[in-house]
Amino acid sequence: MANVPIKNKIRELRFFADEMTQKELAELVGVTRQTIMAIEKSKYSPTLEVAFKIAEVFGQSLEEVFQYQG
Repeated sequence: MANVPIKNKIRELRFFADEMTQKELAELVGVTRQTIMAIEKSKYSPTLEVAFKIAEVFGQSLEEVFQYQG
């Protein structure tokens, strides 16, 4: 699977959120840890709903968390 053109700061944000685990973030967002791992590594683009939920967990705007690299 090729990398998708959406980059993100999830790993950095998890680190600064008391080193939140992928599993903890997944539970807060309502997806699996594997989904968070794939999104974080830019192997999978989140749905708009999931993207908004991730941004909300970190108190960030969508644009602060995700960047389109078209």
